[in-house]
Amino acid sequence: MQVGLETALSDMNLDAAQLVSQRQLAISLSAIAHPNGRTAPLNLCLILDHSGSMSGRPLETVKQAAHSIVDRLSPGDRLSIVVFDHKPKVLVPNQMIENPAAVKVEIDRLRASGGTAIDEGMRVGIEELAKGKKDSISQAFLLTDGENEHGSNERCLKLAQLAATYNLTLSTLGFGNHWNQDVLEKIADAAGGSLSYIQRPEEAVYEFSRLFSRVQSVGLTNAHLLLSLMPQVRFADLKPIAQVVPETIELAATQEEQTDVVRLGDLMVDVPRVVLANLYIDQLPEGEQPIIAVQVRYDDPMSGQTNLLSEKITTTAQVLKLYQPAVNPLVQQHILALAKYRQTQIAEDKLVQGDRVGAATMLQSAAKTALQMGDHNAATVLQDNATRLQAGEELSEADRKKTRIVSKTVLQ
Repeated sequence: MQVGLETALSDMNLDAAQLVSQRQLAISLSAIAHPNGRTAPLNLCLILDHSGSMSGRPLETVKQAAHSIVDRLSPGDRLSIVVFDHKPKVLVPNQMIENPAAVKVEIDRLRASGGTAIDEGMRVGIEELAKGKKDSISQAFLLTDGENEHGSNERCLKLAQLAATYNLTLSTLGFGNHWNQDVLEKIADAAGGSLSYIQRPEEAVYEFSRLFSRVQSVGLTNAHLLLSLMPQVRFADLKPIAQVVPETIELAATQEEQTDVVRLGDLMVDVPRVVLANLYIDQLPEGEQPIIAVQVRYDDPMSGQTNLLSEKITTTAQVLKLYQPAVNPLVQQHILALAKYRQTQIAEDKLVQGDRVGAATMLQSAAKTALQMGDHNAATVLQDNATRLQAGEELSEADRKKTRIVSKTVLQ
């Protein structure tokens, strides 16, 4: 299996008279399907909160969701289930599932009790997931409905970062309205996963199914973007690189010799990850000029090969004496997606500071940005919340969480 890699500048033309030009580079990456359609086996861990607040319908619907995952596993796939309240427990050790009915019996025995220690659930879940990681696609789904009252949020983030170094992906699911959206988002972002919001119990089966379908589409793992800037090109000083598809995540780069390296994690078949880099380009002579070289380092769990390299693509710009713009509309859409996320982030910060007017203004800006990119669902959520703030109302926990979700992705 190989990497599909494409690049595009926001405007491929540069003005020869301009001392400094700013451009955004969109980089699209995906896995190219194997000719026989096969992918590596899955190694999945469910890390489930069964604290006292999950009692009743919430826990019953999570059990149904876990059953649905068991039913969708293929021969050769592995599953483990870790549950936690104020302490963790391995409900189903990491194994190939040969007796699905027995696994469902274990799931059905689960009862709600105790407090919440998310970090301990993560620790044990990562240990179980690591047991089956060889030549597999290894992911965990972490579900909780509450704050980490018996644990450390800082430790959660460190564990997520540790998981990423072991090529393990963690996605988070917030159940109900009383979980910490900052913590769950940081866990998912650090570990290359996604953040989901289960607002009502009946949505649990759907959200688990959606995440499972995403895992099934993974073809390559441990992908790193290698970016080599030409001498006259530099990154913006503040937040220069972000992922904008399938969800928006601020990314950090590390240096390897003269190359900037960004970890992306899993690459899906036919579902691209799109990264946006903000570049400043010094004055260049007329003609076609190289701007940046892009390559991907990745693992192929199907073949067991690691540290493979894609072809290297060099993106060029046309430097014109008589400048005429050549704007790329798709890159403009990606720029708007990032703007929507960052505007919403500013609004949330202002709300925390008590600046309701400023928060409402930024939410309105984000709503307008969402409309520009055709994201009508997000525009509705953002504008409704701006209107509530302007009317002197408080935003509910559900409002805040929905705002975070629509800022990061386009709702289907």
